[in-house]
Amino acid sequence: MGLLDKFFGSKVAYPPLPAGNEALLKLDAVKAPLEELAHKVHDHLEVVPAEHEAFVFLGKPPMNFGMAWIHDGKVTSLNDLAKEHHLSQVEIGELMGRLGEAYQHASETPRYSAEFGGKQMVVIPSMGLEREMHQIMANTLH
Repeated sequence: MGLLDKFFGSKVAYPPLPAGNEALLKLDAVKAPLEELAHKVHDHLEVVPAEHEAFVFLGKPPMNFGMAWIHDGKVTSLNDLAKEHHLSQVEIGELMGRLGEAYQHASETPRYSAEFGGKQMVVIPSMGLEREMHQIMANTLH
């Protein structure tokens, strides 16, 4: 992406996620809540597929983003996590910092596009990022 693209917000066109790809199979397992999220959120979405769940970056990671976690057949927002686990503002800030770092660690991972709920999303099929996200969530919530 060129310098002018960064200033003017051009979107990168990623190739479609190939049919039969393991990431697509993982996303199909969480299709209903992912489509629900797509309908609710008008921001840019980047999805990290995982086994029976998905992590979704909302906005412009790694600096200006939100987070949703699709697990157990539902979407959990960062606010939901904070309330449920009594996280302080400092803990939320630290969590967001770690999630942003994890996103940056996967910056060289190929990205693809896929449509769910009528919305184009970026898919990041990275086992390394998936493991790092699990570790961050486990350390924060337990």
